[in-house]
Amino acid sequence: MKKICLLLFILSLSINAQEIAILKYNGGGDWYANPTAVPNLVAFANENIQTNISKNPQSVMVDSEDIFNYPVLFMTGHGNVLFSDDEANNLRNYLISGGFLHISDNYGLDKFIRKELKKVFPDLELKEIPTNHPIYNQTFKFPEGIPKIHEHDKKAAQGFGLFYEGRLILFYDYETDLSDGWEDQIIHNNPKSVREKALKMGANIIEFAFKN
Repeated sequence: MKKICLLLFILSLSINAQEIAILKYNGGGDWYANPTAVPNLVAFANENIQTNISKNPQSVMVDSEDIFNYPVLFMTGHGNVLFSDDEANNLRNYLISGGFLHISDNYGLDKFIRKELKKVFPDLELKEIPTNHPIYNQTFKFPEGIPKIHEHDKKAAQGFGLFYEGRLILFYDYETDLSDGWEDQIIHNNPKSVREKALKMGANIIEFAFKN
């Protein structure tokens, strides 16, 4: 099954080399949160880092073979996440085959996603990504690491990652909520400077994922 998924993923890259999908998950959490976020990020990336991503991102279930059609998946929400064994295996095969997952904690996701990620990679630990990592040094430079976008619990913003055989396969933004900063300005009333930082960081994540 792993070899089949890898072949499907390699074949899909020739067709969908620059595509992003939103990950649907079970457990009751609102995977559909921030509906304007990813379309706005896509528009920004297409304009500023010369990507050619579809303006209307699709959503895919964790256990679907369709995830192999997308080099990058985005996941967010406020509440519970639950991966079945089949879903965890499918997501693992996707990530070790070359896929990339960006998770944005929209407040309340943390305690659930950390537990479910252990189903996907029992032997891997989320590690804070150092400020000199390439993900902070793509088209846009973030010498101090991930920017603070939205206040939750007055904690410092952190960017965590899962590394598999030396490759960053998952990026997790915590205590910053990048996707809030991608949404239409009227929703959170973030100033332009804050939204720009969020969009630039999001574009860096996309650029890094497409290159690696």
